[in-house]
Amino acid sequence: MQPRALNSIPSTTRRLPLMLGALLLSAGAWLPLTGHAQTLPDFTELVERVGPSVVNIRTLERSRVASAGSGEMDPRMEEFLRRFGIPLPGGPGTPDSPRRGSPRGDDEQPQQRGVGSGFILSADGFVMTNAHVVDGADEVLVTLTDKREFKARIVGADKRTDVAVVKIDAAGLPFVKIGDVNRLKVGEWVLAIGSPFGLDNSVTAGIVSAKQRDTGDYLPFIQTDVAINPGNSGGPLLNLRGEVVGINSQIYSRSGGFMGISFAIPIDEATRVADQLRTNGRVIRGRIGVQIAPVTKEVAESIGLGKPAGAFVQSVEAGGPADKAGVEAGDIITRVDGKTVEKSGDLPRLIGGTKPGSHAALQVFRRGATKDVSVTVGEFEADRPSKRAQAEPGATPPAPKNALGIMAADLTDAQKRELKVKGGIRVEAVDGAAARAGLREGDVILSFDNQEVTDAKQFAMLMGKFDKAKPVSVLVRRGEWVNYVVIRPSR
Repeated sequence: MQPRALNSIPSTTRRLPLMLGALLLSAGAWLPLTGHAQTLPDFTELVERVGPSVVNIRTLERSRVASAGSGEMDPRMEEFLRRFGIPLPGGPGTPDSPRRGSPRGDDEQPQQRGVGSGFILSADGFVMTNAHVVDGADEVLVTLTDKREFKARIVGADKRTDVAVVKIDAAGLPFVKIGDVNRLKVGEWVLAIGSPFGLDNSVTAGIVSAKQRDTGDYLPFIQTDVAINPGNSGGPLLNLRGEVVGINSQIYSRSGGFMGISFAIPIDEATRVADQLRTNGRVIRGRIGVQIAPVTKEVAESIGLGKPAGAFVQSVEAGGPADKAGVEAGDIITRVDGKTVEKSGDLPRLIGGTKPGSHAALQVFRRGATKDVSVTVGEFEADRPSKRAQAEPGATPPAPKNALGIMAADLTDAQKRELKVKGGIRVEAVDGAAARAGLREGDVILSFDNQEVTDAKQFAMLMGKFDKAKPVSVLVRRGEWVNYVVIRPSR
């Protein structure tokens, strides 16, 4: 077969290049043109300006116990293992276990225990870093970019927020500018400067992946994809204006190394903590004496809350501020001083930032209605150990088992006094739908279908009225904790 001649190509095919050209021209509104393409940011000027304000921090401790072979471990690797929970060779691997032993058994010889980063807050030598960087250190050494080294004094450290302030005796130091976290946007370029594995003033860059990331700690974190490794802890997270917007603190990792997810403490929260550390040497926090849990979508729908928001009160400390104000186990705290509690983690942050002795206006959701409660905020202290209510001889015999599979009995007066409740019933036996929902023998039912339970007789009446074709919410106390159990009768 002869090759096809050019003029034998169909006319539509010949016109194709012209048609494509026209299409590209008409699509110019959405196709990026080379001359207008956005270039990647240049970090050089920023690093030159801010870099001298970032310091390397080494911590030393005097060996308490000599451990075989531990004297040969690189201190940077040891900090890596300790920070991310990897067992140390020759030891239990817990943060409180001995770190390094002197090869000669000399208990007075200081040994390096870790490396980290920090940044200078003021020209007179105040430096901010992570609390875990200086925790347990006998000596803290701060090295500047010009290689000057200073012995630092720990001004204060707050483990709950992982913020610490140390002081070096120097003047005229370059210091950072604090940025506005509220202006920080997801997708924005950010930069980290620190000492990963002791490599001073290493620079890494990335973007903000998320804000207000709740990891279960006291503060919401800034999530980024900036490469953070052991030794970066305590270093600054910077925006493109060269302002500090966070302190690099944690990474998410299954291997112990960087896996693309890192977390920074918002600088506004860190600054509030640092100011208290510099003034008082410690952080003073408010407390109201409640144990809380998240509100699930299932529970929110079953009790008429609408959406899963607020902090569910699982227990109230006897004699504590919340108890005195009338807050009850089973309440859902939805607002504090007019500020919405979107998730349970918001409550300790809002209350913690309230001055002890002042009044806080709480809005609580209780049995289908909202209620305003004024509480006098106390000062934070350690949680009290919980107790478990025990059955006592002489309780009212169990009531007949009902349609949900619950056999219940009245509480004795002594049990009510111990639990500090006016009513409720004790679950004596359980099966069927209630057992599938997680109800157990010994649980105390405080409310049923948003109605307070007073005794077994009244509970039986409530059982006869509810819609057995729909899930029903039951407020249950187990020990000193309460929770909602959603039972599906038709399952």
